Amino acid sequence: MIAARADLLAMHCRPTTAALDNAEAARLLALLPDWAVDNGRLARNYAFKNYYHTMAFVNALAYLSHNEDHHPEMTVSYNTCIVRYDTHSAHGLSNNDFICAARADSLYEARA
Repeated sequence: MIAARADLLAMHCRPTTAALDNAEAARLLALLPDWAVDNGRLARNYAFKNYYHTMAFVNALAYLSHNEDHHPEMTVSYNTCIVRYDTHSAHGLSNNDFICAARADSLYEARA
């Protein structure tokens, strides 16, 4: 059972995964306090000092996403990046979305 953010960070995305029910999604969302469910997708807005730092995060997240084979929608501007996850094949939120959200937060926290 996923009980902490560290559990999410220790996991990897699976190619086939089922959608979570609302109660499980809410429980996992509580592990990621800066995220919200917006229009059925897990979403977070990241703020940066400037365009260079924004793009460094976007490129690092793209690499991470490629390795997990689970890709977010990203909206990028000068000093913000909005990241949204959902699992199209599951028609909703899955464990993969929460795993990648935790990894994105870890990446953001590690920035210089």
